Amino acid sequence: MTVTPERDAVFAAVDLGATSGRVITGRVGPERLALCERHRFAHVPVRLPDGLRWDVLGLYREVLVGLRAAARGGPVASVGIDSWAVDYGLLDADGSLLGLPFHYRDGRNARAAERVLAVCGARELYAVSGVQYLPFNTVFQLAAHRAGAQWGAARTVLMIPDLMTYWLTGSVGAEITNASTTGLFDASAGGWSDGLMARLGLERSWFPSLREPGDPAGTLLPHVASETGLPAGTPVTIVASHDTASAVAAVPATGPGFAYVSCGTWSLAGLELTSPVLTEASRAANFTNERGIDGTVRYLRNIMGMWLLEECRRSWERRGGDPGLRELLSAAARARPFAALVDPDDEAFLAPDDMVSCIDERLAASGQVPPDGPGGYVRCVLESLALAHRRTLREAASLAGREVARIHMVGGGSRNELLCQWTADATGLPVTAGPAEATALGNILVQARARGLVGDLTGMRQLVSRTQELRHYVPQGDQRAWDGAAARLHAC
Repeated sequence: MTVTPERDAVFAAVDLGATSGRVITGRVGPERLALCERHRFAHVPVRLPDGLRWDVLGLYREVLVGLRAAARGGPVASVGIDSWAVDYGLLDADGSLLGLPFHYRDGRNARAAERVLAVCGARELYAVSGVQYLPFNTVFQLAAHRAGAQWGAARTVLMIPDLMTYWLTGSVGAEITNASTTGLFDASAGGWSDGLMARLGLERSWFPSLREPGDPAGTLLPHVASETGLPAGTPVTIVASHDTASAVAAVPATGPGFAYVSCGTWSLAGLELTSPVLTEASRAANFTNERGIDGTVRYLRNIMGMWLLEECRRSWERRGGDPGLRELLSAAARARPFAALVDPDDEAFLAPDDMVSCIDERLAASGQVPPDGPGGYVRCVLESLALAHRRTLREAASLAGREVARIHMVGGGSRNELLCQWTADATGLPVTAGPAEATALGNILVQARARGLVGDLTGMRQLVSRTQELRHYVPQGDQRAWDGAAARLHAC
């Protein structure tokens, strides 16, 4: 009897962002890559007396709702989970979760960072981990956590997607792309850093064995299969569980010399390399070296992204206004260019009570006049982000000794035509925008590759390029105006 090779299959991507989540299915075949959104939901943290926490049980409930919707669409070959980085849950000896995970924007982290750096200096930490300094890095969060009562009962640390995978399958592990964001991963050796853990008094046994994208995680537990309607034995596949790693895997690059901006709540701007850059110059410039699929390195810097715009909209809503995004972008296009500029990486923007007031304060501190109306604020945010993309990509190319010929913008921000065009104008480079659902695509493609339906990373990207809608932008206008704006912002 001749067995006909599988020609296509449907995979479910659970994609959990820092402000929203979604479950998307994708049918993959040799010339087919079609997505269908099954469930989308808001993801909102909870302020408790002891700090800002994630409602991770509500998050898991929504995952089950999404998988139930996926099951109604027909057979699902496997499930994969990705999420934002740095946050984690603690499990006790019985595998029970010890309280709701803290949110990375909780104010406890900056104080803990100082304690960690007093033991392991910034240079030593970077020389091993290659991770940029952010006050909410996992290594700092753990230092803050150890002062609490839960610490004595802890036996396992699981990053958020590993926690979800554990609840679905009962299988414990640490996916490597997310592990590499913790500050406890050896960027050169490619494994957990026993030395850093020992220096910081962390139990090595708390950190599970590493797993690679494409590895099997197990199958759905019987009660999960029953609740979702998926068949018993449905596989869960390890994907690039850091959402940016999945997004970069789906960058539709057809040749070398590309840079990427994965643009959502954060803009992650950088290059794909074959080895980390661990120089002192790289540390001083605050670049990170995180794992991608197939041993690649995502050499990038975090830039506060569309968070700035969304928080401005929240500020206006609280004041009784409700401007729609289309109206705001139209007003921004008409506003005066470069009237006001801010540094998106200013820590004041990390968790302000009122983003518009915070922008006003930062502008006043640099001798600038606040914009006149919402359109001016949106233009300020988008031009400032375009300039941050320019600065970051130029520094990355210089530090890595690379030349960049094209920028790929993926993620939700790639739908923002003004941001894409202004990024092209600011950098003087062509921009290819899309796919918007790059993270889900990367998640699904890794599952499909594990099933033998697609080839290597190049083949995955070529399939994205052939099947997804992309838009192209070329630099326009006076480059000298952007040069002047960049110089002005640097002087601020």
